[in-house]
Amino acid sequence: MAKPGKVTLSDVAKAAGVSSGTVSNTINRPESVADATRRRVQAAIRQLGFVPNEGAARLRSGSSRLLGLVVPDIASSFYAEIAKGVARRAEEHGHAMLLFDTGDDLDREVRQLETLARHRSIGALIAPRMADERHLRRLRALDMHLVLIDRPASEHDGCSVSIDDVQGGRMAARHLVALGRRRLAFVAGPVGVPQAERRLQGFRDAVADEVSVEPAVVHADSSDFLGGGEAARALLAMDPRPDGVFCVNDQLAVGVVNELTRAGLRVPQDVAVVGYGDTSVARSASVPLTTVRQPMSDLGRAAVDHLIRESEGVAESRMHHHSSTVFQPSLVVRESAPLPE
Repeated sequence: MAKPGKVTLSDVAKAAGVSSGTVSNTINRPESVADATRRRVQAAIRQLGFVPNEGAARLRSGSSRLLGLVVPDIASSFYAEIAKGVARRAEEHGHAMLLFDTGDDLDREVRQLETLARHRSIGALIAPRMADERHLRRLRALDMHLVLIDRPASEHDGCSVSIDDVQGGRMAARHLVALGRRRLAFVAGPVGVPQAERRLQGFRDAVADEVSVEPAVVHADSSDFLGGGEAARALLAMDPRPDGVFCVNDQLAVGVVNELTRAGLRVPQDVAVVGYGDTSVARSASVPLTTVRQPMSDLGRAAVDHLIRESEGVAESRMHHHSSTVFQPSLVVRESAPLPE
């Protein structure tokens, strides 16, 4: 057998009794090759120890089998679950995922997308937590296929996958009202996050006719456990103190619960707390969280499908129509805000 580094595409074609083009299609577009022929070519590849030259293939086709996932915080359970869905779906399509963490730095986000463009990736899945329309136009000027994650887009803006956050806010509010809670509060991270604003909208809509006092709104400096502790101290200083709290994510909610219990309050007897996401921290918290579930893995898988459809359609000169997938949330009831027995 020839040394792996010396085996060429022509060697494989000769061994399999097919053309070099068929070998190339088997490697790059296996769905276009008949099953029997594909198996014969794959057997020849294994027998000869052929290693495809991905760099050369990328130069010939104008793109690689790489796609990028760009998120604000890779330490977040929410984005980690999305990344799992993206990685698995990308692998099913024969692609590999590169993960980037922007740290909410808009210039860094642009630099990361420029890196993907230089590597001729098929495009990027991006979760622009605080990006405005002007920034999105700046990203699209890089001439890349982009799919927005956790942010709805119009058909003119591009493809997107998101959660119906307004409905999620309604679910949380209705649950707290059903528990008899009337002094309500909404806890968010920094001001200006679109997802938080949509959840607050749904929350307010649902309680407009149910409570006499407008829900209090507390913004923390961060959207993590420390931010939750900060928000809880603000809640404790209110008079009257809220007896029902909806947090914009699970990390904030756990931080709130921890600080309330340190202050001697009981959750849920004194204060019922609802989170958002149903991430791993919600299930493993000292007081397991009632939370609004987001299908995070499904979100990632759907984003990959959108990106591949767009990139393949453009590559084959087909008309591509941008589309959006909106998933519905659901309520998961646990000990932080249980239903009455």
